[in-house]
Amino acid sequence: MLKLDLDFRSDVPLTNQIVAQIQHQLADGVLHPGDQLPTVRGLATQLRVNFNTVARAYRLLDEAGIISTQQGRGTFILDKPATEASEQLRRESLKTLAQRYLEETERLGFEKKDALDALEKASTRP
Repeated sequence: MLKLDLDFRSDVPLTNQIVAQIQHQLADGVLHPGDQLPTVRGLATQLRVNFNTVARAYRLLDEAGIISTQQGRGTFILDKPATEASEQLRRESLKTLAQRYLEETERLGFEKKDALDALEKASTRP
């Protein structure tokens, strides 16, 4: 059974959380090529989210070449994700993360320059 832990209080959209967690589980070897994922309705019920939230996540994963939905058979992890689509999905996730970081620092009263300086300092730590 697919195990996902969604944070309903996070600023990260639930769709993005689902996509990221499935990607991480695939990268970590929890999910393998050929594994069948729950149906959209089944996962929506399990996660207690709207059907459309899971449908959007599955569509993004399908467009990235990570999964394939076969009518009447189910949704499966593909053998090898399409590099270009997977890279685009990674970049979109990075953009969302960066936007969230900047919004949070602004909420705390910092200027964009301060936020970027803090990020630079954090990246040079040993």
